Amino acid sequence: MRYKVTFAVGLALGYVLGTRAGRERYEQLKKSAREIAQNPAVRNAAETAGQSGRAFAGKAFAAVGDTVGGAVPASLAERVRVLRGRAGAGSEDEWGTSNT
Repeated sequence: MRYKVTFAVGLALGYVLGTRAGRERYEQLKKSAREIAQNPAVRNAAETAGQSGRAFAGKAFAAVGDTVGGAVPASLAERVRVLRGRAGAGSEDEWGTSNT
């Protein structure tokens, strides 16, 4: 119950502060976020993290597949195959990022 009350107070406080900041501050924050997201260093870090995640997912899938003896659903197996195929390719992913 304590956490629910804390969450509600935080939500109310955020709403009040957000409405006082207004549209101008929102646009300013949005512009800053867009600039950060378009920074080549940030994009490269995101792509590297994505590749590491795909590699880890492949290893985890193999370990789980060995453990459960092939009882992994076909849809999951296909998704992992697709992700493995992307890990080696330098092409863009569905978010338009690439390791350039």
